[in-house]
Amino acid sequence: MSHALAPGAHSITIDGIEQSFRVAGSGPFCIVHSGGPGIDAGYMLLPLLEAHLTMVYLDPIGTGASGRLPTHPMGYSIERFTDQLLAFMAKAEIDETYLLGHSHGAFVVLNAALKRPEGVLGLILYAGAAFTGGDFMPAASAAIGAFIDRHRGAPQAESVQRAWGSIPTMRTDADYTATMRDLLPAYFSDYQRSSEHVTTLQNHLSATMLIGDTEPFDVRGRLATLSVPALIMVGVDDFILGPRHASTLAVGIPHGRVETFTQSGHFVHIEEPEAFADAIVRFTSSEASREA
Repeated sequence: MSHALAPGAHSITIDGIEQSFRVAGSGPFCIVHSGGPGIDAGYMLLPLLEAHLTMVYLDPIGTGASGRLPTHPMGYSIERFTDQLLAFMAKAEIDETYLLGHSHGAFVVLNAALKRPEGVLGLILYAGAAFTGGDFMPAASAAIGAFIDRHRGAPQAESVQRAWGSIPTMRTDADYTATMRDLLPAYFSDYQRSSEHVTTLQNHLSATMLIGDTEPFDVRGRLATLSVPALIMVGVDDFILGPRHASTLAVGIPHGRVETFTQSGHFVHIEEPEAFADAIVRFTSSEASREA
């Protein structure tokens, strides 16, 4: 393993922009791309996987310790994140790796594997989708309404309602961070059961306003060309990227399979960490045995 991929925090320069990342564990490489867009890798550390895989946690450009585009806050399209990821693999000399993307990060890793599948051992599409147009946002808004109705009178329902309504008016990093912190209870299957985790995320989450795509993400017509195996991970109670999106991915991807978590929302790795890690270990182990 090169010095750049030794355990610990590192930074390399790609096209003049610093790419920050952290390496931990042993075994085949697994690059983790967090979501948002605009949220660093801090919430996606996966210690249960580090006994099986060499985890490479990226701070996406524009977040954490990574550099910003000259056009910041503009220019952060899925295509730009994709190019950064592929360039990172080449610069770090990672010839073979699994790609794990969460939420917006799942769009990025899926697009990367569609664009350049060479060296991708498998995809882990965690809370992902193939299409964010159509009724994507109206369906999410309806789910937020149902959350508010279920918890009416609770302060969490009021904060979620206020935050969801504030999304169109966000202008600054502080606005985005405050909105995401207030929305967090709705991202969990049971925010009361996970209250400690919700509070921890609220205390530590920091979001950066990044502006990129003006059109919805849509790779439905390209899924059949995906040549790498994919594990599609979804929480039953994920209000924004739930089972129907996982189903579209599974139907379209030739070598895709769904793992559904019945006690989770958007953050399966927090609500069901052991089951989450076990599913990934089984997936990566089965793909390794096929290659052998």
